[in-house]
Amino acid sequence: MLKKWFTLPSLEEAAPASGSARGGTVDRVQGAAPPAEEPAPALRTPSGPAIPPSAPKYGPFEQIYQGAAVKPPRLPYGILKVAEMMNSPHLSGMSPEAKRCSLLMALEAAGAEVEDLLQDAVVRQRALNDYEESQKSRLKNFEQAKTDDNTKIQTELDRLTSQYMARIQANLDEVTREQDSLRAWQKAKQLESQRITEAAAYCVPQGSAASISSLTAVLERATLAHK
Repeated sequence: MLKKWFTLPSLEEAAPASGSARGGTVDRVQGAAPPAEEPAPALRTPSGPAIPPSAPKYGPFEQIYQGAAVKPPRLPYGILKVAEMMNSPHLSGMSPEAKRCSLLMALEAAGAEVEDLLQDAVVRQRALNDYEESQKSRLKNFEQAKTDDNTKIQTELDRLTSQYMARIQANLDEVTREQDSLRAWQKAKQLESQRITEAAAYCVPQGSAASISSLTAVLERATLAHK
């Protein structure tokens, strides 16, 4: 029963006719085609229609594996297929030891070598780690470039801020000068008004000029004098 679960048509077709599937190296399966990559599922929002997946920012795993310096061996039964097997509904509810026994039985029936699977796992993990390091380096360079750009922007902003602050201060200084000029004129005006009032007071026959404090008072006395 277990053999039927894991003996896939592709594995039976890929097995060597001479019966020398066991004990071989990676080179004996170089001609086998890799498993087909499933398309990425569409994303679905909490409320609304499904949204087609956008272009990934990072490459899909299969692309990472194939673009690595050391590519995974082309096996009819690779470590990814083993991972799929372990998630099979036929093994749900089984204990870890029972799963392991079932896996080993399926591998033996398919003529897959554990050494090849472990080599496949190591190569794929190394490819992922190398890709991660390259992306971390790319991100570091990206961050540095943006930091340099922000520094230039801040320098320009400080320069413009300094210029506009200087213009603002110049405007404030002009206002202060105008205010001081008006206050100086007002003082001069007070003196001039006092001079006029004193001169007008001498034109009034009654009273002394010293008792006249404003031109209004002078005019009032002048009015009384003509009655």
